[in-house]
Amino acid sequence: MTTMTPAPEVLADHTGAPRPWLNMPLTYDQARLGMAFHEAGHAVLSMAYGMHVITSEVIAWEPQPDVWAVTGSTSHRAYFTPPWHYAAQCAAGELAHVTYLMVYGLWTPERAAACAADHDRELAIDVLAQYGYRLGRDHVPADGKSWGMVRGIARRKISHLWREIRTVAHAMNENTVLTGDEIADLTGLVNTPLMAGAA
Repeated sequence: MTTMTPAPEVLADHTGAPRPWLNMPLTYDQARLGMAFHEAGHAVLSMAYGMHVITSEVIAWEPQPDVWAVTGSTSHRAYFTPPWHYAAQCAAGELAHVTYLMVYGLWTPERAAACAADHDRELAIDVLAQYGYRLGRDHVPADGKSWGMVRGIARRKISHLWREIRTVAHAMNENTVLTGDEIADLTGLVNTPLMAGAA
């Protein structure tokens, strides 16, 4: 953990607005591992769906003495990824986080609510809209899907890949940052090669 607050862009959503802060009533170690599960959910589903994962990390800092904060970041490149798979990997972070609470005996309604990652949902909505796909927050749009449907897709994939997610989460918690190739080595998944000219 560092005492330095991350740069504003690290704490911003895809529109540049600050992500909301949610209080997670857990110890530092429990919250850090939970965030590692969140990012591992994104990273493992991204890789399983054929995306190139660059890095996945937990970011923890102490904004003031005896006060700590955690967030995370997963960087990937999606090539020809089916739109609903892209949306499912966006949903996977929050779902893996809540599953961690359940599996580790930490689940309470308030802790589950604090896992909310609306910025991931909004990213999925905006990215899919660029390609003409309609993703509804709380309804099924014509010729589209609802966020609830996408969460169902992600939940099924998480259940099949829970061992890989757990392995990555614990390694990330220990090492802070994992590269996509390290995640591939840990899980046996294929990290699709970065396409020439992609940054």
